[in-house]
Amino acid sequence: MTLAPSLRPMALRRDRDDGLMRWLLLGCGAFMLLALLLPVGMILVRSLQDSNGVFVGLANYRSYFSTGTPWQSMRNSLLVSSITTVIVVVLAFAYAYALTRTQMRWRGFFRVMALVPLLSPSLLKAIGLVYWFGNKGLLKSVLMGESVYGPIGIIMSCTLWTFPHAVLILITALTLADARIYEAAAVLRTSGPRTFLRITLPAVRYGLIGAAIVVFVNVFTDFGAAKVIGGSYNVLATDIYKEVVGQQNFSMGAVVSVVLLVPAVFAFVLERLVAGKQAAALGARAVALVPQPRPLIDRAMFGYCLLVTLFIFAILGMAQFAALVKFWPYNLSLTLKHYVFDVQGVGWENFWNSLTLAFWVASVGTPLIFMGAYVVEKPRADMLGRTLLHAAALLPMAVPGLVLGLGTLLFINQPGNPLGVLYGTMAILVINTLAHLYTVPHLTAVTALKQVDREFEAVGASLKVPMLAVFRRVTLPVCLPAILDIWIYLFLNAMTTLSAVIFLYSADTKLASVAAIHLDEAGSTASAAAMATLMVYASLSVRLLHLGVSRFVLRRAQAWRGGV
Repeated sequence: MTLAPSLRPMALRRDRDDGLMRWLLLGCGAFMLLALLLPVGMILVRSLQDSNGVFVGLANYRSYFSTGTPWQSMRNSLLVSSITTVIVVVLAFAYAYALTRTQMRWRGFFRVMALVPLLSPSLLKAIGLVYWFGNKGLLKSVLMGESVYGPIGIIMSCTLWTFPHAVLILITALTLADARIYEAAAVLRTSGPRTFLRITLPAVRYGLIGAAIVVFVNVFTDFGAAKVIGGSYNVLATDIYKEVVGQQNFSMGAVVSVVLLVPAVFAFVLERLVAGKQAAALGARAVALVPQPRPLIDRAMFGYCLLVTLFIFAILGMAQFAALVKFWPYNLSLTLKHYVFDVQGVGWENFWNSLTLAFWVASVGTPLIFMGAYVVEKPRADMLGRTLLHAAALLPMAVPGLVLGLGTLLFINQPGNPLGVLYGTMAILVINTLAHLYTVPHLTAVTALKQVDREFEAVGASLKVPMLAVFRRVTLPVCLPAILDIWIYLFLNAMTTLSAVIFLYSADTKLASVAAIHLDEAGSTASAAAMATLMVYASLSVRLLHLGVSRFVLRRAQAWRGGV
């Protein structure tokens, strides 16, 4: 059957659009295969080989678990992760409740302050804690003879680091509330505590579970805090570093990576299940809850949020102060000598390398991730390929940075692999960091694209408008706020990344986060703090610049909204 002459151009255009989507699907799939799936697969393969690459089955696992050390590291990881999770969820829930369910003053200020720890690497919090509670710390006596170098320090540092993540999740959960239920409780004269226990807590249970899982996985796989303040307290993340960097035992490092990967994957699957239920928690006829003034509770929540903010300021401020004094705690006169970085192999070029990495991760990753999400969400064909790409895009959240970094190292250094030329270059750092950070921006882009009705593409096709034209004129302007958010998310996280790149840098591409670790190992804690504070100020400056640019761009590109 032949098409009518008037229909042939439409069929050709549809074929071109379908062909373009298939090429984009193949390109995004190839990136995920090379940057994520093959490196993780290489970890599994290498864990079954000896140091010469000979297959030995489960011999490495038997050797690893034949002593008490791995069991102790696993117990330590589980202990600090569990305790930190309980502490963070309780503190973050109270903070999020204050922001969403009270009429306390300065809510906007406290919301911003809760996110400040995201601008700094986890090792900076650990350094600040050392100066407060370490052997020469101002508040050492508060620990009543206990040392901050160990589980106490790891828990405190990770609490600061993961607190913002939990607050963001719980703010969302507490915002999704139906005012009609609370009105019914008030009519029935239900007491405040009973309303809280019977209505509020059950309504946010999925948010609480999701926050707990995110905190647990982040602490369980964290490397920076344990390395700086953990002392001789071994956890699985530092065991991988010791095996690979200290002993050059890549097979055993792969074994520990698999051990670290299993709980993270399990927690990720559980989190996905919880997230699916969370999405359906609010009915279509729900009425937004507007909190009413309660003077006593409002004042109490204000005091609590103020204490949390002061604690954040105290830890980060102490790290900055220590970087500016000559010799803590004996000579507190101010100096900039710690910003000279006189340790061999460390200098300002490490800071510029981090800026370069963050810029390229954000600038290359934003269009790549958005186009990948577009391919997943918009076309109607290639359902299997789109489903597989979406699944692959969610996988990085379950793969710890150390595992992905080691897998990439083993993969590109395989004999005969042409990608071996990338080792130690900025390109491999960009690729690996982008793969590590892929999931959250992908979900952000998919959520934004769901706001654009598929009928736009259908109408465009009926009017003989190419898909690219519809994308440029409709999809891109509507999704521009999400695209800008993706860019800044990638930049800020790439600026402070550590675990995903710790095995991949060279002398020319060493990053500020790696340099800070090396400075701390060399005993130059003040210089390590100085390097870490540079990352904070760079992240803050770019964030403020991003806010200004975003306002200008959105005002021009989204004037049709009327409220921008």
